[in-house]
Amino acid sequence: MLDVRRLRLLRELARRGTIAAVAEALAFSPSAVSQQLAVLEREAGLPLLERTGRRVRLTPAGQHLVGHAEAVLERLEQAESDLAEARGGLAGALRIGAFPTATRAIVPAALTVLARRHPGLEPMVRETDPAAVAHALRSGDLDVALVHAYDFVPAAPEPGLTTEPLYREAMYLAVPAARAPEPSPGDDQGAVLRAYAEEPWITATPGTLCHAMAERACQAAGFTPRVRHRVDEFATVLALVAAGQGVAVVPQLGITGPAGPGVRLTRLLMQRRTNLAFRSGAGAHPAVAAFGAALRASVPPELAGSHAPE
Repeated sequence: MLDVRRLRLLRELARRGTIAAVAEALAFSPSAVSQQLAVLEREAGLPLLERTGRRVRLTPAGQHLVGHAEAVLERLEQAESDLAEARGGLAGALRIGAFPTATRAIVPAALTVLARRHPGLEPMVRETDPAAVAHALRSGDLDVALVHAYDFVPAAPEPGLTTEPLYREAMYLAVPAARAPEPSPGDDQGAVLRAYAEEPWITATPGTLCHAMAERACQAAGFTPRVRHRVDEFATVLALVAAGQGVAVVPQLGITGPAGPGVRLTRLLMQRRTNLAFRSGAGAHPAVAAFGAALRASVPPELAGSHAPE
């Protein structure tokens, strides 16, 4: 009989490519991962892995087994959902991941709704960059999470995860008001961005979706931004813009109030889309479904009509 825990390791290896990466992600030692995969090969009765230098590649049989592992793990999630529903009454911890603007603008209201509807649930929120959500969900560190994607940075499908759309928000170019030329009527997004090609830019830190979004939007407009500051918190970004330190692209929910006299905002055509993510098969879990319903009831009015699928 194949062991489910070892199937999880094989799935992570298919995703990460090295024993060391799997060990680091799951807080195991590399030797423990190797030993468990060796046992899985014996259980399977044929080679599942082959080494290519420092990396490990799955054999055709190993790749085929990963597909079965995804199906098995999804059915286990469905079984847990059915059992939770049969027990009746929602109680216990619900581990939630969310990025900072959603944590501030959406999640508190959703938690209020959740507490009123299901007082036995204990939501536990952890700020998590969307780039780290997939592993946190697959490893069981999170039960559900909010993730985002941009027009220039589409979210790649993640094995073992399912997403549902929540809302969309507009994107704005923030520039210092003192030296900002008024955009001409009819200017397209590329023209608006190119007007600031020689200005210093403020972006998020490399490796984040927000950083990739700003760089790719500028590149699509025909230039590479000259980055002066790297800041992840949008209120700080706007403060730096007001101080004349550069220009930036910010999402609608990153603007906590009036931008102030030192900043002018120009709406762009691009959007940021926020989705709810969870392990495949867990969508029917009562706690996950309850949190999703609470989120949808808490979307600000200006975003309420923007959660339909594309």
